Amino acid sequence: MVNHASFAILALAMWNYSCVLICVAQPLQESDFYPIHTYDIPAEAHLEVGGLEWIPETNSRPGRLAVGTRRGEIWIVENPMGTHPRWSRFAHGLHEVLGLAWKDGWLYVTHRPEVSRIRDSNGDGVADIFETVADDWGVTGDYHEYAFGSKFDPDGNIWVVLCLTGSFTSKAAFRGWCVRVTPDGQTIPTVSGIRSPGGIGFDGDGHVLYTDNQGPWNGTSSLKHLVPGKFVGHPGGFEWYKFAENEMGPVPEVPKSGSRWAVETKRIPELVSPVVMFPHGVMGNSAAGIACDISEGRFGPFQRQVFVSDQSHSIVMRCCLEEIEGVLQGACIRFREGFRSGSLSLLFLPDASLVVGGTNRGWGSRGAGDFALQRVQWSGKVPFEIL
Repeated sequence: MVNHASFAILALAMWNYSCVLICVAQPLQESDFYPIHTYDIPAEAHLEVGGLEWIPETNSRPGRLAVGTRRGEIWIVENPMGTHPRWSRFAHGLHEVLGLAWKDGWLYVTHRPEVSRIRDSNGDGVADIFETVADDWGVTGDYHEYAFGSKFDPDGNIWVVLCLTGSFTSKAAFRGWCVRVTPDGQTIPTVSGIRSPGGIGFDGDGHVLYTDNQGPWNGTSSLKHLVPGKFVGHPGGFEWYKFAENEMGPVPEVPKSGSRWAVETKRIPELVSPVVMFPHGVMGNSAAGIACDISEGRFGPFQRQVFVSDQSHSIVMRCCLEEIEGVLQGACIRFREGFRSGSLSLLFLPDASLVVGGTNRGWGSRGAGDFALQRVQWSGKVPFEIL
């Protein structure tokens, strides 16, 4: 929503034989349609947001927002849709939280070494039970071995995309892969070819999507479709097929450098082309979080579109998708800019507002703040935009 064609124009002609006065109001801004509310973060919370989840209401307490941080903490925000949110620290000592999911009284946490589940057993507001759900992938200690986790799919699985070591090589098991963590804690190798993920989520039809960042084998950042048994482009983790033959089959051919996606997908049956490619430097440089608008119009006219943040440019984009002959594809359009830090995590709240979590430590961003938590609401005005 950068160049609006919708202008509020007031023309007043005063004919006095000598002059005509025309008054033109200022063009409408993004904030007229989608204002941003910024949360006041407690001074003791270094809130480099890596994960967001809604904890539904119970008989004893209203719904709450859980916020996971890159510093390994989880904070709870009570009344996050109201005027006076209340903050408390729920857990600490985790390792770069980049995924949260709630189920049956447990908060499932995807962080670098594992998927854990935690809960507050005595009702004092602090987690006191920590359990490992799955940890069947490797960690070398390299700074870039991020692990981003999804919400639960309809079968109760959490999908985890594992960044390459240093974003270039795979020096630990299943780095450069997507794995599924089943309800009973099994880890299933699912998709190869991951490079440097920035987020994972679902569209309105249940397709599992993740964002991958520009670099080797990825000419620009993109939104990719995770299909079990397939390959999404980067061969760096091929050596781990030796532990995944039952789920994945033989190792795919390596794509030819300098070739094109359309050519290579015909040559390599396992290769799945990107759903959307984000033009580098135009739509941003580091695609990140994913959230789909299933609010049935309460967030405006873009229902069922997929919203994607960009950490580098501190923006949120939207993607309109379609499936043609079994291939998921689409287009990207800038939606909202001006966030205070690097836009990373996205989550729609029950009131159809969009929460954006920000961080820029080690990554940098146009939003100059070290971190931020902000909420986007629809004003009720319909923008003049490509749908």
